[in-house]
Amino acid sequence: MQRLWVTGYRSYELNAFGDTDPKIQVIKYALKNYFINLLENQQLDWIITGANLGVEQWASEAALELRENYPVSIAIMIPYEEFANRWNEKNQAKFLKLKQQVDFFASTSNKPYTSPLQLRNYQNFMLLHTDRALMIYDEEHVGKPKYDYQLIKQHQETASYQLDLLDFYDLQDAAEEYQTKKGLEKYSE
Repeated sequence: MQRLWVTGYRSYELNAFGDTDPKIQVIKYALKNYFINLLENQQLDWIITGANLGVEQWASEAALELRENYPVSIAIMIPYEEFANRWNEKNQAKFLKLKQQVDFFASTSNKPYTSPLQLRNYQNFMLLHTDRALMIYDEEHVGKPKYDYQLIKQHQETASYQLDLLDFYDLQDAAEEYQTKKGLEKYSE
């Protein structure tokens, strides 16, 4: 069984808001291409991600779209109970919808947020229950994902664990490919 941890930037770190933001469409396109490559090579059974607004939720959405054509299971893990309670109503509704659509949902702590230790326990859980990771992260543009990146790099010192990065150059290539594809689809109509 191949289990992939997907994480990366929060939406505000990419200045990407609203479901129709072109940046989000490009990121989901890049994620789908990565997932499809693994699925078609029988290297992926589970896509496991968090529920943060941004790459994690977009990864769940992209995986749900692929599930119609590929045998993949999707899990969302959260680091503590009441994870989305401080979000606005729209974001909470989106979170609840994703929670209902995925194959598995759980929290690594049975309490609301009390300490940073819950976040560290979540990271360790994700490392120990996945075989590899995909991050949308650029080492030249640090942000919240740097903590996951640093932990994965540290874990790689003692364990065989693959980390793939999609950086801003990769996203630029995906944007150009996405625009070309959309242009060809429009032209062929």
